[in-house]
Amino acid sequence: MVFGEGLRLISGGVMAGVATALLLSRVLQSFLFEVAPTDPVTLIGVAIFFTGVSLLACWVPTHRAAKVDPAEALRYE
Repeated sequence: MVFGEGLRLISGGVMAGVATALLLSRVLQSFLFEVAPTDPVTLIGVAIFFTGVSLLACWVPTHRAAKVDPAEALRYE
């Protein structure tokens, strides 16, 4: 459940980031050297990289929480 919610946030953020990058491509052109601002390989590569890092950041706490015995967690509270 936590991982799914994180995945929804990640996908929304990546889509918003790609859309913003495409909208601001003229501004970004001055920062990029030998790469077109709308290069699909670069945009897809960066989106995959950020998605992977974000999924790892969601998976670590989810994995730790899954290891806890529910009865022990309820007793702790």
